[in-house]
Amino acid sequence: MTEPRWFSQPYPPEGASAAEGIRNQLGRPELDLLTILVRESAQNSWDARLVPSSNPVDYRIDMWTVGPAHAGMWREILLDGAPTGADNFPLRETFRRGSIRVLSVSDRGTRGLGGPTRADDAVGPDRDFVSFIRNIGEPRDTALGGGTYGFGKGIFYLLSKSGTVLVHSRCRTAQGGHETRLIGCTLWKSYVAAEPAGNRRYTGRHWWGNTSGDVVEPLVGREAEATAQRLGLKPFGPDETGTTVVVIDPNLDELEPSEAANYLAETITWHLWPKMISTGEKPPAMSFSVKCDGVPHSVPDPREVRPLNMFVAAYETMIGPDGSDLHCLRPKRYLGRLGLVKRIMPPLEPTRASRMLDIEDLVHHVCLMRPAELVVTYQPGPKPPSVNQGYAGVFRADEDMDEIYAKAEPPTHDAWHPQSLDRPESTFVQTTFTRIAEAQAQLLSLGGIARPGASNVALGAASSLFSGLVGGAWGIGGATSYSKPGSTVTRSSKPDDSEESATRSSPGRPVPKTAPSGAGLPTADGSAGPGGFGVDGQSFTEAPGSDGTSMPRRRPRVQYVGDPYYDDRGDTSVLVQEFRLPVPGPQRVHIDLAVTLPGTGGRETDPPIGASMPVLLGWEDDDGRLHASETYVIEGSESVWRALVRPAPDTMTEIGIKVEAVKTP
Repeated sequence: MTEPRWFSQPYPPEGASAAEGIRNQLGRPELDLLTILVRESAQNSWDARLVPSSNPVDYRIDMWTVGPAHAGMWREILLDGAPTGADNFPLRETFRRGSIRVLSVSDRGTRGLGGPTRADDAVGPDRDFVSFIRNIGEPRDTALGGGTYGFGKGIFYLLSKSGTVLVHSRCRTAQGGHETRLIGCTLWKSYVAAEPAGNRRYTGRHWWGNTSGDVVEPLVGREAEATAQRLGLKPFGPDETGTTVVVIDPNLDELEPSEAANYLAETITWHLWPKMISTGEKPPAMSFSVKCDGVPHSVPDPREVRPLNMFVAAYETMIGPDGSDLHCLRPKRYLGRLGLVKRIMPPLEPTRASRMLDIEDLVHHVCLMRPAELVVTYQPGPKPPSVNQGYAGVFRADEDMDEIYAKAEPPTHDAWHPQSLDRPESTFVQTTFTRIAEAQAQLLSLGGIARPGASNVALGAASSLFSGLVGGAWGIGGATSYSKPGSTVTRSSKPDDSEESATRSSPGRPVPKTAPSGAGLPTADGSAGPGGFGVDGQSFTEAPGSDGTSMPRRRPRVQYVGDPYYDDRGDTSVLVQEFRLPVPGPQRVHIDLAVTLPGTGGRETDPPIGASMPVLLGWEDDDGRLHASETYVIEGSESVWRALVRPAPDTMTEIGIKVEAVKTP
């Protein structure tokens, strides 16, 4: 059995690339290293998928500490023949510090790193091994693939604090069998070493493997499998092909390993969600998993998390009949297809992964992708007029335009730069942005006019937070002085009505109803009662006492708790108004809903033909149970109830909650 050793590349007479130059190929990207790792490695895995195959590509990220049973073997066989000096070869210092942390990126259902192992032999199309291990900057050989010139593999070396990776791969041979390959690579920095024959310059590139020939070769077959087993690497199945890249001592950006695992899982969803979804009868193209020290970290489902569910909806719009075809007119060219959706939605709670994409408080972005359907970037557009509305879009380039958009990308594939192209190609990319902007402007310019003669019934409970919305926006309207959502501050809807509701003018001042002179206030059942009277803002009627005398009885009323606010209930964004019924006794509540179009001053309770109106979904009690009925009998108490309303788009929704006493026998 051959004992693997390190080989350090000296500068040949004809010259070579220094390690520093190769490490700098990625430039200075705005994304962090973990995000680039996800994007670039998944792109490599997708481009290496088996074709044809009905099975999804299996993509995994694992992090672990090398256990005591294998740590000694790592130090023994991975330092044999290594250059001296931590400055020239920092893996020595990594192994000296104690525990060994590693991160691996694996794919299965891919073809593995096959083909010749020597660059001078790789003259045919099958050259995956030399493209990944030896050569730099080769043009892609996968039609409609995600990669361009193979610079993305540099992220593995950048992520390793020692610039060192192990590559464990299994591929099919030209004879139809399978072959396992194992090789180590270090990419650090060039240096000069003192040798017996004099000083010699080295490129800073090192390979670990079989050094018995004139060039270092990977361990293959049983030797590769046995060495991988000694290192504790997961073996391949009998007919399994794919690649595992092990990053030694990864830079986790000061995150704890479990925090990094959660971040990686969320990053996968943000950047690879088109590969996670099924559309129609088409299953997901890839499956994803993340583990840290053997513990799974769930990869979020893009259909279940905000705001990615909006981008999924935009994707489905894009591929459906409601999608739009974008064209460049001069010169004439079909660019691709766009889908846009808008929604009323609660404000976002930004995460580390969304902040990396500059998506924080609201969504006003279009996801750009090429035909490979890997996320390029989220292009921001004009902001909506309210934090409680948002829109998302997906643009997918046409297959005939793929080469042009690919050429507009930097090495990290996270933008389209038309200025990097010559005409007319730059015109096509710039026109893409222009057409998307035109579609966004049309989406945000939706308007409407309230019908003349709209009812002037007093407004229901609504938040002043949204009173400044322009026409055609989504939101909730009216105005009154409310506390923040979740506040315990309460206010009575009105002190002296039998059927209680929040009756306020637009500026937010209570508008009490007054009885005509000499007339009594209404009774609890809504009829006039000459004997009614008020004390300290509370309404009372006379009720017979046990001794036959009249006893005052409080009328039912509504106390609103906090502002109306948006929240999610399943896949639906709803408007929530919390309230109490502080007066004891059974009371029946029902809703008064209307809409206004900002700036019109009109109020609509009957929709025009084809228009939508807000809808009461039901009454939610303190335990979260929903009672789906137009009216509901509630026992008065200090418990907080919630009215759930599905608002109408492009309007301001007004909510009034009315209450009346229920007569008991």
